Amino acid sequence: MSNLTSSTIDPYKHFKIFYNPDGTLTRMLPDLRTLPSSDTTLPISVLTKDVTINEINNTWVRLFLPRKAIPVHGYSTSNQNHKLPLIVFFHGGGFILGSAASTVFHDFCVNMADSIEAVVASVEYRLAPEHRLPVAYDDAVEAVLFIRSSQDEWLTQYVDYSNCYLMGNSAGATIVYHAGLRAAQKVGDLEPLKIKGLILRQPSFGGTKRTESELRLENDPMIPLCVGDMLWELALPIGVDRDHEYSNPTVGDGPKKLDKIKELGWKVLVSGNGGDPLADRGKELVQLMEEKGIQVVSNFEEEGRHAVELYDPIKAKLLFGVVKGFISSISA
Repeated sequence: MSNLTSSTIDPYKHFKIFYNPDGTLTRMLPDLRTLPSSDTTLPISVLTKDVTINEINNTWVRLFLPRKAIPVHGYSTSNQNHKLPLIVFFHGGGFILGSAASTVFHDFCVNMADSIEAVVASVEYRLAPEHRLPVAYDDAVEAVLFIRSSQDEWLTQYVDYSNCYLMGNSAGATIVYHAGLRAAQKVGDLEPLKIKGLILRQPSFGGTKRTESELRLENDPMIPLCVGDMLWELALPIGVDRDHEYSNPTVGDGPKKLDKIKELGWKVLVSGNGGDPLADRGKELVQLMEEKGIQVVSNFEEEGRHAVELYDPIKAKLLFGVVKGFISSISA
């Protein structure tokens, strides 16, 4: 049993990163990548391809199209004539790690597209600290606007633009939250895309006052408290603390910004696990949204650590069932 504690852990060594004098990171944590494939001769259930969003910023989106939705001799194998919901997905990684091409996120999106029968658009956004917040939030809004106007045939032929959801896990869920707040202010610019809901899986929020789950899980093997603090130090603008609006949704005019989401009638799903240090932050957001009169679905399990759905197929299947039910309740 390790006797390491949050006070003795080196958070940089924990994530195998080195902070360079020029403000960049050297990332040494293995990150297996998967190439997209739209080869219909292969025995794959979901076709994938990448589409450039912004060449200068090197942002792009990986599309996941369930094969069962593609007509065969005039008929779709899923026996459905309607178009599919669209899930715009943002991966986790503490704002500093990961890619839409990372195998762990690629496989997750493949299984989600197949299980839920939705087109998934997984966004490649810029990482901190090379690109500190709000850059990831900017990239997220640009991605949604791009998807709205893209003429890619997978989108135009198979997507029901009136049934769109923004979803993310961990830092990706935080990106969804802020992108949602911004998108709510410009719904006219999103036509014909209509966002129906936000899906926040283990959202990563911060604050200078510790929550019970943070203190209880201070030495969590995945994200001990010191690592969580480091991630915010690398992601937030230099010189601000965790009570900044980019990390803490309860400060400043953050709560007031939720009024537009209520007005639009968007639903929000917040999902978490009791073994995750971030759990109480998610529960606090649920409470805030309920107080604001937003239609929010709270889905918290006692068991399970942070990012468990990426490594436990049973937990992933349970999550996909919750997400599918959430979408069905809205689009019925």
